[in-house]
Amino acid sequence: MSSLIGITDIEAAAARIAGHVVRTPTVPSPGLSALLGVPVTTKLELLQRTGSFKSRGATAKLLSLTGAERAAGVVAVSGGNHGIALAVMAAALEVKATVVMPRSAPERSVALARDAGAVVRLTDGMAEAFRLVEVLRDEGLTLVHPFDDPVVIAGQGTVGLELAEDADELTDVLVSIGGGGLIAGVAAALRARRPGVRIWGVETEGAEAMSAALRAGGPVPVELSSVVSTLSAPSVSALTYEHVSALVDEVLVVPDREAVRGCLELAEHAKLWTEPAAGCLLPAARRVLARAGAGARVGLVVCGGNAPTGDLRDWAERSGLG
Repeated sequence: MSSLIGITDIEAAAARIAGHVVRTPTVPSPGLSALLGVPVTTKLELLQRTGSFKSRGATAKLLSLTGAERAAGVVAVSGGNHGIALAVMAAALEVKATVVMPRSAPERSVALARDAGAVVRLTDGMAEAFRLVEVLRDEGLTLVHPFDDPVVIAGQGTVGLELAEDADELTDVLVSIGGGGLIAGVAAALRARRPGVRIWGVETEGAEAMSAALRAGGPVPVELSSVVSTLSAPSVSALTYEHVSALVDEVLVVPDREAVRGCLELAEHAKLWTEPAAGCLLPAARRVLARAGAGARVGLVVCGGNAPTGDLRDWAERSGLG
């Protein structure tokens, strides 16, 4: 029996989180259209509360908790954005939150989660962070998983619901992949509302959990080496793998350097300050257009904008981008 999220689940999530999250703009980008040579529409999730789409899934999950679960508190593992989202939204809903992050997470993300009132636990790596979260869950906290949860996926799917309602006709939509929660929800929404659109996932080299799963026929652990901590899941889940294998046309992998270059291009041509998890969409879009041709109409889910200026400068310098 399929466990795919349906459009009714996503519509219910949209109704539940309305008033708690932002219906972010879906706008044409003249600058990116000129850069890529085809019409480009952007879904601006970097303008979401806490700076990324993660607020949607976190809020959907928090609002689904029982009274006992709220009283016990929640825990999450995060490379940055999920932790910020859970900390801020939990504080708004008066739920105690613990966030586990790897030490490689951006210092700003750690500070924002702490400033929101969450208890932040740091580990040596993302795999260790996931293991610690399991221990804390066994101690009684409710896990708000960043992607392996149908309620969270339905919340993230509201991005795709809004894109389908607000965008002009699109031929190709590109979505970044970490653990796969965003693309699972977006793909479920688009397949229901825009069945003819091609859906492309994008990963960075060294954060290729979904690509590895597709090759293996199911989730497998991967070695992480990408600078893009927000995409660095040690594996995808069976739930997100099932969605991607059934609903997504292809997953593309781009180098870190090109993801960082994409951030600089988004700043210059679209006036958007993004993180590399969004920057990776531009080099992937060029590959899509090489196949799709001049008749394509591209949609980009600009997933977040929480990259500190110092980090982006350092990444650009290390990549030889100046």
